[in-house]
Amino acid sequence: MINGNFAVAQSGGPTAAINASLCGVICEALRNDRKIYGMLNGVTGAIDDNFADLGKIFDNTQNLKLLKNTPAAFLGSCRYRLPDFDGKCDIYERIFENFASKNITMAIYIGGNDSMDTVMKLCAYAQKHKKNVLFAGVPKTIDNDLVGTDHTPGFGSAAKFVASAISEIARDCAVYADRSATVVEIMGRNAGWLTAASALARSSTSSAPHLIYLPERPLSRSKMIEDIKNCRARNIVIAVSEGIKNENGEYYSNLDCNSGHDKFGHAQLCGSAKVVENIIKENFGIKTRSVELNVLQRCSSHFASLTDLDEAEMIGAFGVKALLSGNTGIVAGFERIKEYEVKPIINDVLKVANFEKTVPDSFIAENGYDVTEKAIEYLRPLILGEPQIEMENGIPKHIAL
Repeated sequence: MINGNFAVAQSGGPTAAINASLCGVICEALRNDRKIYGMLNGVTGAIDDNFADLGKIFDNTQNLKLLKNTPAAFLGSCRYRLPDFDGKCDIYERIFENFASKNITMAIYIGGNDSMDTVMKLCAYAQKHKKNVLFAGVPKTIDNDLVGTDHTPGFGSAAKFVASAISEIARDCAVYADRSATVVEIMGRNAGWLTAASALARSSTSSAPHLIYLPERPLSRSKMIEDIKNCRARNIVIAVSEGIKNENGEYYSNLDCNSGHDKFGHAQLCGSAKVVENIIKENFGIKTRSVELNVLQRCSSHFASLTDLDEAEMIGAFGVKALLSGNTGIVAGFERIKEYEVKPIINDVLKVANFEKTVPDSFIAENGYDVTEKAIEYLRPLILGEPQIEMENGIPKHIAL
């Protein structure tokens, strides 16, 4: 078993389950009598020597229980891209000096695609310069686009919120006799997993959403108009990914604006639902509105998936166990077994970082505006169960640093 202390950080967009993973990391580290430090605001905390002693904060079960059900990132987050290196690099040297001062020999980074790039670089630098620190990534992203895992913690809770929101939007629309269209924009730049999950809203009393558009399928303006024309619903509900593209590969959301790129080179998108809304108004002249779920779908802990939270906690603990066993340069993941059961697995970070898992063809209907039953079977177990939420003055109680 590896000697030394742990460090843990959270990075990228927050979720309803990222703190449940942190809870698993803390519990397993303390169970093994290790000190555990939280890097504040991702890897920048290690660069700036900004750490919190998590053992002191979470020395009781009540705080840990609150942490598991608190949304967003307790330690703070960042979108910081570590520089490439050839020889020695001042930024990396500062990180490892700060680790050494606290006898940190194992570090866990909880995050998505870009965060795994950080794990990969830190591990590579440690190996090249013989630094005595092991690194593991614990997956997190509502986009569900991380490779090497059946699904990612955070996705199930976001999918549950999306499906519930679509169901309630459909109820709102159905009260009017006049024909109408409501376009709901759901997160997902190049992977339409969350938008696909909108199909879970369908029930014996509602067929909404009636059209589902994913970024995995190019969508021409003429096809969209034809699909809407052929839709028999009086009050049409349309679910669109923020990253839907036309037949020329252009994002609908950027057709009327130029919002640039982020630090990792990803296009900054700005309103695909509004573009679709305007197309419907121009061609059909019916009452139309667009709804952008935006950050609401990321941290809606009051309606989280218990399955998601429990799995997030489990995979956080697994990351600790993997490092104690001497693994490094790894990313934890899930393998689905039996009807619905998962077990944690280990992936090489080189096969995860900077790759993207999109919705497979078998999950997308041939008509291009729906998902298949196979997709529903994959999605449904991930949203099941409701956690017991502690309330304070009528709203969920959270813990903050």
